[in-house]
Amino acid sequence: MPGGGETGKLRELLRFATVGLAAFGVTLGVNYGLKLTVLQAKPVTALAIATVVATAFAYLLSRRWAFHTRGGRRRAHEAVLFFTVNGIAVTLNLCPPLISRYVLRLEVPEVSFTAQEIADFVSGMLLGTAAGSAFRWWGYRRWVFPVAGARQPVVRKRSARNASSIRSR
Repeated sequence: MPGGGETGKLRELLRFATVGLAAFGVTLGVNYGLKLTVLQAKPVTALAIATVVATAFAYLLSRRWAFHTRGGRRRAHEAVLFFTVNGIAVTLNLCPPLISRYVLRLEVPEVSFTAQEIADFVSGMLLGTAAGSAFRWWGYRRWVFPVAGARQPVVRKRSARNASSIRSR
C-alpha cells in the first residue's frame, strides 16, 4: 500500500478482526440457538449452519468495510471466491469438533454434559474459529480481494447545509 504501508495493513487487519468478531457473535448465537432446540442431537450440523449464516454476514461487511479499497475482480467472481475460501475455512473450523466428539469421544455418556459442552466450545468455537480465521485472512488477501487500492474509498462530502451548520457552532 503506497503511503499506507504497515499502518494500512494493520488497519485492514483490525477491520478484518472486527468483522470476524461480529461474525463470531452471529455464529455463537445461531449455533447455540439451533443446538439447544431443533438440532440437539446434531451439534456439528448446528455449527455448520451457524457458520454458513455468519459467512454471508461477513461477506457483506468484508466487501463494504474491511477490504473496501481492495478488489481486482468482478463482483460475481469475487463472491464465488469468497464463498469458496469460506467453504474451506468451514471445513477447517469443523475438524476440531469432529475430532473432539467422534475421535476423542468427548460426548455424553462418555463424559458429563458439562465436559461435553466445554469440549464443544473449546474445539469448535475457539480452536476451529482460530484455524478458519487464519485461513480466511490469507485467502481473502490472496484470492478474493487481491489488489490493494483497486477501489477508491468512499468519501462522503458534506452538503452545503451541513457544512454551514458545522461552521456556525
